[in-house]
Amino acid sequence: METTTTAPVTTTAAGLRYGLLTGFVSIIFTFILLATGQEGNSGLALIAFIILIAGIVFAHKAFKAGNAGYMSYGQGLGIGVLVGGLNGTLSTVFNYVYRTFIDPDMVARTMDQMRAKLEQAGNMSEAQIEQIVGASMKYSTGAIGLAIGVASGFLLGLVFSLIIAAITKKAEPEFE
Repeated sequence: METTTTAPVTTTAAGLRYGLLTGFVSIIFTFILLATGQEGNSGLALIAFIILIAGIVFAHKAFKAGNAGYMSYGQGLGIGVLVGGLNGTLSTVFNYVYRTFIDPDMVARTMDQMRAKLEQAGNMSEAQIEQIVGASMKYSTGAIGLAIGVASGFLLGLVFSLIIAAITKKAEPEFE
């Protein structure tokens, strides 16, 4: 009789699979926000963090399922950073495409909303407001915006994974 054993799941495989899945879920969620005009709703934007956290948790669970229930802290950290990085990359590229080709007026609307909020606060001069809006425009569009978005994805993956991996890790016994 032939016995079949499955190969252990690698950290890269788990991170890639769940990073892509989480990225696509984030894109769908972002598109829904944009299509309904809720992109400025910070309460709904928190759901994006929940999506990332869930992606990391599910990636850890899948890794452990393929590795006899074990995962070291370092493996969990690596998986989470990969999930966060892929999620950030896909989301950033989607936002770039959306703002550039689908709704090019969105950037101007967002900057106008920012300007209105700063003016309403009443604690800045017009020159300071223009400086802030100009810097925001520079760092949220083009190649700089893409680089910041991708780096932010990896950074968020790292931050969340530092906590999540500490909770989900299960070290393999050293002596069996």
